[in-house]
Amino acid sequence: MSFLPNIIFAIVLIVGVGFFVKNVKKIIRNIKLGQNVNRTDNSAARWKNMALIALGQKKMFTRPIPAILHFTLYAAFIITQIELLEIIVDGLFGTHRFFKSGLGGFYTFLISFIEILSLLALTATVAFLSRRNLLKLPRFNKTELLGWPTKDANLILIMEIILVTCIFTMNGTDEVLYRLGKSHFEGTGSFNFAVSQHLGPALFGGMSESALHILERVGWWGHLLMVIAFLNYLYFSKHLHILLAFPNTYFADLNPKGKFDNLESVTNEVKLMMDPNADPFAAPANPDAVPAKFGASDVQDLNWVQLLNAYTCTECGRCTSSCPANITGKKLSPRKIMMDTRDRLEEVGKNIDANKGVFVPDNKSLLNDYITPEELWACTSCNACVEECPINISPLSIIMDMRRYLVMEQSAAPMELNAVMTNIENNGAPWQYNQQDRVNWRNEA
Repeated sequence: MSFLPNIIFAIVLIVGVGFFVKNVKKIIRNIKLGQNVNRTDNSAARWKNMALIALGQKKMFTRPIPAILHFTLYAAFIITQIELLEIIVDGLFGTHRFFKSGLGGFYTFLISFIEILSLLALTATVAFLSRRNLLKLPRFNKTELLGWPTKDANLILIMEIILVTCIFTMNGTDEVLYRLGKSHFEGTGSFNFAVSQHLGPALFGGMSESALHILERVGWWGHLLMVIAFLNYLYFSKHLHILLAFPNTYFADLNPKGKFDNLESVTNEVKLMMDPNADPFAAPANPDAVPAKFGASDVQDLNWVQLLNAYTCTECGRCTSSCPANITGKKLSPRKIMMDTRDRLEEVGKNIDANKGVFVPDNKSLLNDYITPEELWACTSCNACVEECPINISPLSIIMDMRRYLVMEQSAAPMELNAVMTNIENNGAPWQYNQQDRVNWRNEA
C-alpha cells in the first residue's frame, strides 16, 4: 500500500498529459485543413525570428510597461518548470526534494530564484487584472471581447495566482517542518529559500504538525493539478500562444511588408492568355481535379500558416488599437478577424469529429457568417496590424484573400473599386481619361 500514492500520481499525470496530447492532435489536424504553402526557406532568418520575437519578446517592448510585466510572467512560467520536474520525480518514485541532495547549495539558489520570480509574477498578475477590470483599458473593452474572451483572460490570471499560492504554501510549510525536524526531507535546519524562509514561519509557524503536513501536501498536489489543468485549458484559451508562438514566428512571412503573394490559379490563367502556343480549349491535365478557387471564402481556402496564426492570436488588441480604420469608427477589427477565423476553424473541426473524420457541408462559411464584406473593405492594407503584432500574425493576409474571393469569384467589389479597375483595363490608369489625353495638362496655360 505504500506505493498507492505513487500509482495515483502516475494515473493523474498520464490522464492529464493524455488529454493534452489528444487536444494537440486536434489542433494539428485543424491547421492541416489549410492550403499548402512553403515556409521552409531561409532557415537561418527563421530561427533568428523565433529567438528574437518568440523567445526574446522583442516586439513586446514597443510598450515597456506591459512588456516588463509580461516578461516577468513568462520567465516565471519557464523557470518554475524545474520545480514541477522535481514534483514529478518525487511523485513517481516516492522521494522528497530529489534535486536537493545532488545540487546542494545550488538547489537553494535555484528555488530561491523561482520564489523571487513567482513573487514578481504574482505582482504582474495583479497588475494585469487591474488593467483589465479596474482601469478598463480601451483595447480590452471592445465588442469582440464581450463574454467568454474576457472571462478567459481573467480565469487564466486567477489560475496563476492559485499556482503561486500553492508554491509558497508548499515551500513555506516544508520550511517550518524542516526546522522542527518533521519534514519528509531527512535532517533538520532551514532550506534558506529567499521568500519561504521568512514567509513560512510568519504564516504557518503556530500550526500543529498534522496541519502543516496537510497544507504541504495541498500545496504540492495543488501545484501539480493546476499545471495539468492549465495545460488542458490551453486548448480552449487564447493562451495557446505560450506554445504556438514559437512555430508561428518561425513560419512567418519573411517578405517585406506590403508585398502580396500571387495566386497560382490566377498566374496560370494569365500564362494561358499570354502564351501564343497555348490551347485554351485543351483538356486539363487532371480532369477530376477540383478547380482552384480564387481567394478564400472559408477556412479550408486559407493556407495552413494563416490557420496557425488564428490559433496563436493572443487577443491582446495591439493590432486593433493601431488600425486606422478601427480608430476612425469603421467596423473592422483585425483582432476580430483572427478570433472569427479560429472560431470557424473550431466549428469545422467539431463537424469533422461528429462525422467520423469527414467534413459535412453545413451551409456556413467564414465569409458572411463570421466576417462581413463591410469589415473586409474597411481595411486600408496599411500593414499597421502586422507591424504591431508581438508574434508576427498577419490579419491582412486573410483580409486580402477574402477580398480576392469577393472580386474574382462573386464580382462583389464596391462600385468605386469596380470603376477604378474598369479604368485600368480600358485606359491603363485609374483615372477616366483616354491615354492620348493624359498629358494634355502640359499645354494648359
